[in-house]
This record gives sequence, structure tokens and C-alpha cells, in this order.
Amino acid sequence: MEVRIIDAKVLPKKFKKWSGGALVVSLFMFLVIRYCMMKNPIGESPLAVNASNSSTPLQAGVPLEVQKPEDSSQVISADILVSSLFVQRNLSDKVQSSLQTWNHMKNIINYAQGLPNAVEAIREAVFAWDTLLNISYNEEKSHVNNISLVTAKEKQCPYFLNKMDATEFGNRSFRLRIPCGLIQGSAITVIGIPNVLENFRIDLTGETLPEEPNPPLLLHYNVRLKGDNVTKDLVIVQNTWTVAHGWGKEERCPSAVLSNKKVDELKQCNWMVGKDGNQKPISFGSSNASMWSSLARNRIKKRRYVPFKQGYLFVMTLRAGEEGFQMSIDGMHMTSFAYRERLEPWLVNEVQISGDVDLISVLASGLPTSDDSENVAYSEALRSVPLPPRKPLNLFIGVFSTANNFKQRMAVRRTWMQYAAVRSGAVAVRFFVGLHKNQIVNEELLDEVKTYGDIQLMPFVDYYSLITWKTVAICAFGTQAVSANYVMKTDDDSFVRVNEVISSLEQVNVSSGLLYGLINSNAWPCRNRDSKWYISPDEWQEEAYPPWAHGPGYVVSRDIAEEVYKRHIRGHLRMFKLEDVAMGIWIAEMRKAGLQISYINEGRVYNEGCKDGYVVAHYQSPRQLLCLWQKLQEAEVAKCCGDQ
Repeated sequence: MEVRIIDAKVLPKKFKKWSGGALVVSLFMFLVIRYCMMKNPIGESPLAVNASNSSTPLQAGVPLEVQKPEDSSQVISADILVSSLFVQRNLSDKVQSSLQTWNHMKNIINYAQGLPNAVEAIREAVFAWDTLLNISYNEEKSHVNNISLVTAKEKQCPYFLNKMDATEFGNRSFRLRIPCGLIQGSAITVIGIPNVLENFRIDLTGETLPEEPNPPLLLHYNVRLKGDNVTKDLVIVQNTWTVAHGWGKEERCPSAVLSNKKVDELKQCNWMVGKDGNQKPISFGSSNASMWSSLARNRIKKRRYVPFKQGYLFVMTLRAGEEGFQMSIDGMHMTSFAYRERLEPWLVNEVQISGDVDLISVLASGLPTSDDSENVAYSEALRSVPLPPRKPLNLFIGVFSTANNFKQRMAVRRTWMQYAAVRSGAVAVRFFVGLHKNQIVNEELLDEVKTYGDIQLMPFVDYYSLITWKTVAICAFGTQAVSANYVMKTDDDSFVRVNEVISSLEQVNVSSGLLYGLINSNAWPCRNRDSKWYISPDEWQEEAYPPWAHGPGYVVSRDIAEEVYKRHIRGHLRMFKLEDVAMGIWIAEMRKAGLQISYINEGRVYNEGCKDGYVVAHYQSPRQLLCLWQKLQEAEVAKCCGDQ
């Protein structure tokens, strides 16, 4: 069948713009005991588990060892793992409203294959969800009994933390707890003076959990002042460590092998890092180098330097970017380090600094913090419009967000969620948020759920590799919780001109088989293992992808969203870790099954940044979202802000 790709530019200017049935062999006994035998204070019904085949007595709190698949008498069904998340509980109406999609995701375990960290994310969610609801129950009980609870929300998730008293840095070992993780833009600034006796290191560690008493190192930043067994010169070594996999692949700066790898468009290692100007210059090729090459070598020779020197003050800032960590020293970029799977910045729990360095101050800034929901008048103006079951809608918009992205969600509520169409209930907007491994973050998230009523919780811990599950959830909500003609997916760092989206859909006038957005019909899988978007041949064998729409903002018609949900329920949905490409793959399969597809290309969906006249602008900070909204209110023209 012929594929129709229609460019929205042909419209009038006014309107421009995992496979099933897998068994899981790992489960901790205390979870089984908790859900199978204990009476939950919230009123959950007991979960029946047949343990008659077990030859080993079950002990509460003792983890069940991983069994070999062939030992069928010891295998715990994946269904038990998942069902503990879906036990009926006595929850408040506000919390129940955040679970309208939750029960539609009961069979996500069937899609674990092909999605990295899927089983781990569900297992971790079981613990997080149980702990969270018990905390919530105790708080509500205390409130009913008029018992005052000290809950300083700003102190639980502060915007910044600092230590400046040198007496607190005793024994040249220091720890700064990061209560609610890091988000894009968060920074750790360290001021100190290195000594000469040994190295010093900065480690970003993850959460300590019952099953992981030794926390993972999300970043190990080791400054070896006198080199190591590879070199006798200064070298900066970056790496990660986990209990399951040990040390990862070491990244050195300077490296014996020149690399063009970039993270957030910044080099993995600044070419200037090295010895002083007396060292031998880098070789750039044959002995027949031109005069200009010789001049370039000499210039580099003179400019190369050591960023850390004994007895000299340094200021180093480690910033969380979109793709990885960026380190600058004395204001100059030095190194980059791409995030690795399951080692993402939101998991950071503590900063540890040790070694031969005299610390002067440590500052953590740009941290995720929730707004004060005690301001009733303020929160009421931002509260979502209630949606009766199966309410007919013209458009439903699902927004990808992560648990500690408090500020991004607040900025969305204060800006494009204030469109009249949204406030009137003609268009509905909901955030789709997975659970966090940090219980403080989960507590703050639950408070946000109760205050604004616009969050749909996901029954898994929110790893980047699992965002495709959220796409399924958006389709489920848009067709099952409500009945929308069109379903849109966007991100919490996107600005959506809701009125313009509606106008464009009206002008397109395609009610079935529609994919509207920035269409990419000439894309192929990335085979670079160092890339965040690496796709192995096992994941996608073909040379190219079918047409798909970029993730910052695309719309599908109801029939496509409903078919995605139906295939999910039947276990026939192919999982792919790139969610926007996954939607393109699913639509291509529907087309093969006979559905007429219209691909409507909208060039005004900007995948990176903003341009005047935008329909969707991506990568917008909370401040930029507010600026764009203000410009729309003042001039009624879609103008970008000056720093775009």
C-alpha cells in the first residue's frame, strides 16, 4: 500500500506549522511474604500464592536466591511479581484518579524482553509503591487523630545545599546527601586545594536499597595527580560501578587514543588537558606536514596545561546535562561523561569526596524542589479539570515526565495548560510519571498528585529505556479513561500551542489513520555503541526505520491509539526502546494489515529549541516556558525568547 506523507506546509498559512509470556526467576522473599501473608493497613486483600512446592522454609526478610529456569519447583511466576502492584487497596479518590491508567498496564511484564531494565524497574516499583502507601496511610491516620507531623517540604527537597565550614571537611573525606536526586541543569561545585601525596576523587552514588547494600557509582571521577600504571603524568579517570556488573569501561583524559566523541556537543576530553608547554607536541600526521600544521602544533604545545596543581586553588563544577555529566574547571570545560543504563542523574543520592585534597566549600544547586502546595488559592487555579469516565474529548495530551521534575511540571501548568480549551475541559492534559527509588521524591510526588490531579502514575521505576511503556499508557488513557478523537504525546520540556494544534487538525480533516508531527521518513538505526540511541542488529535488523514522528510533539487519531492499546492487551505489540520510532513501527504494521495511513508533516514542530511561529518548541526550561507564554499573552504571536 502506498504511503502518503503530506507536508503541513501545503495547508493555508493560518494552520501551518517486549515477546509475551516470559517467566522471571528473581524475587525477594520479604516481598512475597508482605503481599501474600501480611494484612496491609490500607486494607488490601491478601494475594494467594501457592508455595506448597517449595522445599525450603520461607523466612521473612531473607531474599530468595535466583533459581535456574529448569528448577521449575523454585521458579516464582512473573505474574506474582506484577500482581503485587495491582492488589485492590482502599485509597483516597485523589490517589485513585492517578491510577486510571495503572490497571491497564497489568501485563507489562509480557513486554520485558527487548526493553533494558524492565524486570528490575517493576521489582523496584513493588518495594517503592508498598513503602509509599504505608507512609501515606500513616500520615492520613495521624491527620485524622490530630497528630501534628513535621513535614518541611522545602527542606526535604531543597533547591540548593552548601557546606562552607572547613571544620566539616575533616579527615579529607566528605559526604553531601542529595535528597531528591539531580535533574538537567543541576550542578555540584567543589572548591579546594589538591595536595601531592595521593589522588583525590569525587563519586556520585545512588540509593542504598535492601537488595543493594553497596550503592552504585553513577560517576567515579578520579584525579590521579601523579598518573598511574599507564602514565606518570596527571590523568582524569571517569567510570561507573555496580554490584551486578562491577566496573564499567574506563574513560581517561587525556587518552592515549584520540576521540571525537561528544556529549551534549562537548568533547569527552578537552584537547588542552596534559602536561605543561615543555611536553612533546601531539603528532598530527606525516613528517611532510605543512607550515600551517607546524604552527598549529606549536600553538597547542604552548596552550596545553594541567588543570590541577599542588597547592593551587581550583573551582570545579559538575553539571547534569541532557546526555551526560559535564565537568568544568576554573570556568573551562574539561571532560564529558555520557549517562549509562540504569545510572541516570535522577538516581544520585550522595556526593562523596575523598583523597588528598583540602576542601573549602561544596555547593549543590539547581536541585529539584516541589512548590509549596499549602498555598490553596494558587494551587486551585492550577488544578486540573475533573474528567468523568469516558468523557468525549477532541484532544488528549499525554506528557512524559519524571518524578523529580517538579519545576518542569509546574511551569507547564502555569503556561500552556492555561489555554482556554484545557481549562474548559475540551482538551485534557495529564503527566505520565513512573515511581522513583527515592522515597522522599515519591512522597513529594504523591502530594503533587493530591494537589493538582493531573498526574498518572506508572507501575514501574522510571528508567529512560522504558519510556515506550508510557506511550502505551497514553494511548490507553486517551481511549479508555476518556474518549478522545486525537491523542497527542509530548514532553515536560516542550511548549505546545494547543490552539494551533487543534486548528491544524481541523484543517487536515483526517479522522482516521493519522500521524501528525515532524515526520522522519529517512532514518536508520544508530550502530554507534557509545550513543544514547544505539540500536543493536538484534533490536532492529533492517537498514531503515518506517516513517515516524519526532517525540517532542506528535498526534495520532483515535483508531491508531485504540489499536495500540488492543495489541498491548493481546500481547501482540512489538516493544522498541525509542518510543517515537516505536509508534512509527506500530503504525507501519497497521498499514500492512490494511489501515490507510496519512502522514502529515508539520515543520513547525521543532525537535531542538524554538523558532518563531512554532507549534511545538522543545528543550525549554521552566523559565523559557514562562517567557514563551508571556509573549503569547502580550502580542498573541508565537515569538521565541531571546536566549533561544
